[in-house]
Amino acid sequence: MKRRLILGERIMHVDTKTPLNCVFGAKISGKINEENLHKALHKIQLKHPLLQMNIDATGKVPYFVLNENISKIPVRITSRPTDQSWLVQSKTEWYKLFDAHNEPLARVVWLKGETESELLLVLPHCICDGTTILNLMRELMTLIDNPEQDLAPYPSFRSVYDLLPEDFKITKAAHFKGKVFAALGRLFFFFKATSSNNVDQSNYVVHWKISTDDTKQLLVKCKAENTTVHAAICVAFMEAFKSVQGTKAHGKVICPVDIRRFVEAIKQDTMFAFAPIAELKLEQSENDFWIKTRKLKSDLETKVAEMKVYDLLNMSEYFHSSVNKMIGFLKTTKGTHDVTLSNMGLLNIPKDYKSFILKTIYSPTVAFPWKNANTLVCSTFNGQLDFSFMSNESFLREFEAWQIKDKAMELIKENLKELVNV
Repeated sequence: MKRRLILGERIMHVDTKTPLNCVFGAKISGKINEENLHKALHKIQLKHPLLQMNIDATGKVPYFVLNENISKIPVRITSRPTDQSWLVQSKTEWYKLFDAHNEPLARVVWLKGETESELLLVLPHCICDGTTILNLMRELMTLIDNPEQDLAPYPSFRSVYDLLPEDFKITKAAHFKGKVFAALGRLFFFFKATSSNNVDQSNYVVHWKISTDDTKQLLVKCKAENTTVHAAICVAFMEAFKSVQGTKAHGKVICPVDIRRFVEAIKQDTMFAFAPIAELKLEQSENDFWIKTRKLKSDLETKVAEMKVYDLLNMSEYFHSSVNKMIGFLKTTKGTHDVTLSNMGLLNIPKDYKSFILKTIYSPTVAFPWKNANTLVCSTFNGQLDFSFMSNESFLREFEAWQIKDKAMELIKENLKELVNV
């Protein structure tokens, strides 16, 4: 089995010298059986084809290549002197390449304590999105608790065309359009300053949770206002960027969309990395917070409904000749958005197991090598909203990130007062 990385995977692969890893952590109270942990990881590896592959980037185009001699998913055991030790270990894992001989594209860090532990799942971003890494964590918890349970393997797709439905026709007009757009893309990047240099390793993460009461109040208020928590967070952060950065703020947010809602061939438990995006703009002429959230919710729904994902997947294959320029462009351009916001929503994973309790889950962290590394990931588990806000010191100073975070949370609390006073 040998498969060329599709365009979205190639961008997230970056190159052989630049790590781009997702780290997803869970805090556990109780005993983790080490033998069960290794058994669980073995079964997970046997299920998912990408965990049995390496990336061959010796040629001009990188490929996923099945490795029959691949090693088991490694577990690094370390201590947890404080409750924040998982953040220290996460940052360490950001910058470690998956380049060892016969090493799989996944590893685990076990922060081992007497009564509490953290398990960190680490994967290169080119093989996982939020849905992927959540499913792997769910499988891991289930199998540690019940190592005899079986997981059903599935075949890997061989090219992007395996993801397209049988009735999708690539017409001569579409083929010509792809060729033209690819040529225009090459012309665009020809006139843009790009860089292949790695950014310095000055990425950081600001992590926090809000209380169960505030989480519940926000959910109730959003429902009453006919909007969503996602829209409220988007508006709060765009307003916060404007408050802290003034005229430097763009009033725009980029939202990745789970491709599984469009592509039947990609199941909920299928590992996949590419996500189409929707760019949303803050309504500047309106002052009311909740009117803005309703407008943004409506805009997002419209943009998602208009997405032609099959066309996007097909068209993207024409741009492989420009991918290195694309990556260089991302490393040098400030972009026109304030932040990329990925909301994983309510995490569908049990809390209680036979020998342990899943106390909390930390929203994934990642150190993007892009010039504009501003990324916010949020999720809800056990009634609490959890946030990971990441960037690079060379683009957004960490003290500014804290100011933006504080202002966004202040805005949300201010707009919940009406509900509290009722």
